[in-house]
Amino acid sequence: MISIEFILDTLVLTVLFAIVTLSLNLKYGYTGLLDFGKAAFFATGAYVSGLMTTNSYPPILGILTAIVIAALMGLLISIPAIRVRSDYLAIITLVFSETIRIILKNESWIAGGVLGIRGIPPLIDPRTTPYQMYLLTHLLIALMLYMVFFTVSWLLTNSPFGRILKAIREDEIASAMYGKNNTLAKAFVFSFSCAMAASAGSLYAHYVGFVSPDLFVLAITLQVWIMSIIGGPSTISGSFIGALTVLTIARGTRIIKDYLNLPIDPNNTMFILTGILLIITIMFRPTGLVKEGKIKVV
Repeated sequence: MISIEFILDTLVLTVLFAIVTLSLNLKYGYTGLLDFGKAAFFATGAYVSGLMTTNSYPPILGILTAIVIAALMGLLISIPAIRVRSDYLAIITLVFSETIRIILKNESWIAGGVLGIRGIPPLIDPRTTPYQMYLLTHLLIALMLYMVFFTVSWLLTNSPFGRILKAIREDEIASAMYGKNNTLAKAFVFSFSCAMAASAGSLYAHYVGFVSPDLFVLAITLQVWIMSIIGGPSTISGSFIGALTVLTIARGTRIIKDYLNLPIDPNNTMFILTGILLIITIMFRPTGLVKEGKIKVV
């Protein structure tokens, strides 16, 4: 029997990854910017919040500081990055992500090196709160943050600014010929999406209570890309659908061994099922499970 705690834990992680996926959808699905550095900004939020709260600063201040720092980092990296073609942009963001991870791993004076940061305080005290209520509280906090970014993203994409983003995605030269400031639009999207990813990283750090460089490897970025492609990269609601689908497979394969005697390792089963679903989606539903809709200017 699947416990309620397992379901709540899965939902918490689903919402956190939905925030990161939403940030990718805004950057790639709507603007056409290839970003393979999501793990770096997810890690930035986790580490900044972890460092501040373990030094007696309140969690809310750590989360807000992480969001601001990630937004500034995204703005700085966007200056050289958005001037290159999409394939080179992918390389730049990938190199940046791995550089951040290697620095965190090798420079122990920054944040503990390979040992990471331990004892990150939770948002609520688990010693005085029933475990189900502890999980439910984190879920509600994550949902509120997701709904804030969901609403802002929906308003942005269903506005004249959203038309500029889609124009950049379809034909950047034509967009510039019509007098649109493509550079400013891409810089804003870069900064805002990085702030979203960092906020999810901050909540993740407080939820698990521990961060290390090995938690933010390239596989995290690739997993977010799979969530985006399956859910629908050019949609807002597709972020949650994609995250829920992928994490249901990932967590479900962990417990399937308790019910079925399969000759395959659960991790391999997860990769196989996710790969099959990804192939089917690309072949028969290339726009994702949620189809891109028309812009409703508000």
